[in-house]
Amino acid sequence: MSNIHPIHLQSKRQQAVLDEQRLEQACDWIAKLDRTLTPAETQALQQWLASSAQNHTTLLEVAALWDKMDTLQRLSDLFPQTEKKPASHWQTWALAASVATVFLLATFWFRPEHMMQDPASTPTVMASQSSYQTRVGETTTIELPDKSKLVLNTNSFVVVKYSAKARIIELQRGEIMIDVAHDTSRPLSVVAAGKIIQAVGTAFNVDVRSNHVKLMVTDGKVLVETALAEVIQDEQRLAKRLPVSAMAISKGERVDLDASGQREEKVHKVDPVDIAASLSWRTGNLIFRGETLADAVAEISRYTDIQFELADDAKLNDIHVAGMFKTGDVNGLLEVFKTNFNISHERLGSDKVLLKFAG
Repeated sequence: MSNIHPIHLQSKRQQAVLDEQRLEQACDWIAKLDRTLTPAETQALQQWLASSAQNHTTLLEVAALWDKMDTLQRLSDLFPQTEKKPASHWQTWALAASVATVFLLATFWFRPEHMMQDPASTPTVMASQSSYQTRVGETTTIELPDKSKLVLNTNSFVVVKYSAKARIIELQRGEIMIDVAHDTSRPLSVVAAGKIIQAVGTAFNVDVRSNHVKLMVTDGKVLVETALAEVIQDEQRLAKRLPVSAMAISKGERVDLDASGQREEKVHKVDPVDIAASLSWRTGNLIFRGETLADAVAEISRYTDIQFELADDAKLNDIHVAGMFKTGDVNGLLEVFKTNFNISHERLGSDKVLLKFAG
């Protein structure tokens, strides 16, 4: 789409990209270690570890995440620091979580500084309306007229309306992450499933599900209010600031919004690692931290046309998934399920897979 603008990487984001590449390489090495290295691969891994101390640290993080520390212990000769007392499983996991938070947050939370503008020097704003959408498995980044950054997740559709007095994004389907350019004179409102989510300069994620809206704020504060259809369709009313009595959600908080009013809307604090995992889709990954197999498969299904079914086996209900997956990589997913979770599969057709406990 012609309105899509690439994000120009600055030094922090460049480092985040390098960290992401290192993470991918570490995941690849863990997979190879799990099925035993060839002599050539052993030499290549030794060279990779020797090239950077961070490579060693990241490999340990991934091993802890996948519960593969026993694999590394069997190959301890690959590591030059064997004289040090090895960390316990839980110590390694704590290290992995803390360091993973640093580079994941660098990837997901980096946002350029927005300079305050003098209203007298602000150029005339031309009214505009554009629509953007992504296919299943696709994500895309859009730079909006005010320099806000809008990222669309898989199978999403938005209508963006800009004028001299209003910034309005109608999320009709899917999920978005938006980094809002600061402008106190012109609040930005996201309209989703009967809710108005408004900010003047912050960052937040909005995910429209079948009967509710999941909202998570990663920077600043947003206000939320339920609105009737006639209000949502009135641009002048949307341009007005929401009252101070509106629900407020701040950085590090989330809430499930219910336009029907049938469920209580409670604001919850979110751990930084959980936030980073929830936003891992922005780099083409899905990170799970103990979700049930059913929930993990439901999330994975959003990124592929393949339909997954779970066999009628109570043992599958006891499986919890932890790890990182590439969105859309169905073959890789099935291999990981087989190797790490003892889950076999049967292809019922070109677009349907049955998952079974291998016993």
